[in-house]
Amino acid sequence: MVQTLFDHLERSSLNNFLEDFPTVTREQALSVLEKAEEAFRDAVAA
Repeated sequence: MVQTLFDHLERSSLNNFLEDFPTVTREQALSVLEKAEEAFRDAVAA
């Protein structure tokens, strides 16, 4: 599901992802994005 979220964001928007996957909440999706941002920042800082 995480890869699908990123695929949607690459082609479309978070809103479209949430419409296609109604069982995923906005908060859950944003949490994934925040964790990805943290991981990216950690990798860049290393």
